[in-house]
Amino acid sequence: MPTLILVRHGRSTANTAGVLAGRTPGVGLDERGAAQAAALPGRLAALPLAAAVSSPLQRCRETLRPLLDARPELEPHTEERINECDYGDWSGRKLVELADEPLMNVVQQHPSAAVFPGGESMRAMQARAVDAVRDWNARIAAGHGEDAAYVMCSHGDIIKAIVADALGLHLDLFQRIHADPCSVTAIRYTGLRPFLLRLGDTGDLAPLAPRERGDATDPDRRPDADAAVGGGAGAP
Repeated sequence: MPTLILVRHGRSTANTAGVLAGRTPGVGLDERGAAQAAALPGRLAALPLAAAVSSPLQRCRETLRPLLDARPELEPHTEERINECDYGDWSGRKLVELADEPLMNVVQQHPSAAVFPGGESMRAMQARAVDAVRDWNARIAAGHGEDAAYVMCSHGDIIKAIVADALGLHLDLFQRIHADPCSVTAIRYTGLRPFLLRLGDTGDLAPLAPRERGDATDPDRRPDADAAVGGGAGAP
């Protein structure tokens, strides 16, 4: 079965503003996100890629644009099922405000029970994303062979949900997984089991350095033990 190269979109204007963008239109990459996207072709230069698949949202399409420009043979595909989670009424709100919502405790500790008001459940989010990966694996294998690799650009919670499935983790454990903006996660699928080859690889170890809790440069200023809903802005 093929190898899936999952790329989270580059840092967006919503990430730096500490806003849960969700599916709000018009959210693109900020200056750093554009630089991250520009570096992506070089990071993936050694990999032959069979296809490039993107969430329909602007920030994902902008992230893949430099790669597509560098590899004109790659035909872009849009996949609705790897769209951002539908956060419903939470979309467009500040993460610091959402931290006080009772539902946030459910999102953090029992996400399989979380249903966003006016939006979708996290279970439904994972199911559609995993179904999309399975379908694309079969499509790539049929068209390009079992050893082919393809890139898929999506969102933080989507990538975490796909990784949790690959590792056989219950969705309630997916908040233990993290993927920075424009990070690369690689999963090789086989007939028996998936293998997680890379997780949230940015090629930069600086984000591993300790940061002060509540660092004012962190736009969502979340407690140290909380996961970044929507994926977060990455290291300051």
